[in-house]
Amino acid sequence: MIYAVWLPLLMPLLAVPVARRGAEQLRPRTAAWALTTLALVLALSSTAALGILALAGALRLPFVAEAARLSPHLLGAGSPTTVPAAVLAALALTGLGALVLDRARRHLRELRAAHRQFRSGASAGDLCVRHDDRPEAYALPGRPGRIVVTTGMLRALSAGEREVLFAHERAHLTGRHHVFLAAAEFAVALHPALRGLRAPLSYALERWADESAAQATGDRALTARAVGRAALAARAAGPSARPRLSLTATAGPVPRRVTALLSAPAPATRMLPRSLACLLLACVAVSATAVLDAATDLHAGIEVAQGEQGQHGHAVLGDGD
Repeated sequence: MIYAVWLPLLMPLLAVPVARRGAEQLRPRTAAWALTTLALVLALSSTAALGILALAGALRLPFVAEAARLSPHLLGAGSPTTVPAAVLAALALTGLGALVLDRARRHLRELRAAHRQFRSGASAGDLCVRHDDRPEAYALPGRPGRIVVTTGMLRALSAGEREVLFAHERAHLTGRHHVFLAAAEFAVALHPALRGLRAPLSYALERWADESAAQATGDRALTARAVGRAALAARAAGPSARPRLSLTATAGPVPRRVTALLSAPAPATRMLPRSLACLLLACVAVSATAVLDAATDLHAGIEVAQGEQGQHGHAVLGDGD
């Protein structure tokens, strides 16, 4: 166990560069699903590995062994690093848990504040117009989800470009793209090495919405022009104060997105090269298998120690008779 349990902690260092390269060769929707799934599997595997390390050390504490009815000598002396690794793992789990809870509270607070702010604004269906000269538009998740747009952004675009912008932001809401973003944020909180997946995931989500808007309007050139003009208007106004889990057509590498829209759409059967696909699957398989192997090994050791303790208890009762 002592060797296998470290693999999930190291695997993101290999998987992230491969995933970043592979995501560029997938259709946007497929890339978003693949990146989010990879981030979650690697993050949960590393967190489980930390839990196993912490538990393996805790079981060697006398009061824990007594409470669990274990015979500590049957657990073995273990590696010299078992206790220090357990202490570090417990501290890491505590810190990561606090970080995840803090981020969850912050995101919820931002979303609730945004919804309260726009509750009294002019709205038509899912569209909420804010009177502000600053050009801004984004998809605000929640119940209900809203497309927030300022009068400044409406003035910056033509009628056709506005329809593209609304279709783009609506695609974020209907595709629940904020869930992908939130999953990646929590994965990064659990393993900082997964931070490298943020940018390609954000790009994939924006490209997914771009393609949805192009399909809804039937005009790829108009979609490209609307995305470019909206981005130029928003960036001239400076940083936005929108919630972190909201998505906007003006985010990410806009010139690259415009180029993709002006090119022929990728074929539906576009897949990863076999070498990259095999490497990513190997990373996922090794992480999951290593956690399972370490957990099985620890469970077997606990059963042996509990069995011995139970036999000792029966022997004492027999002597009393």
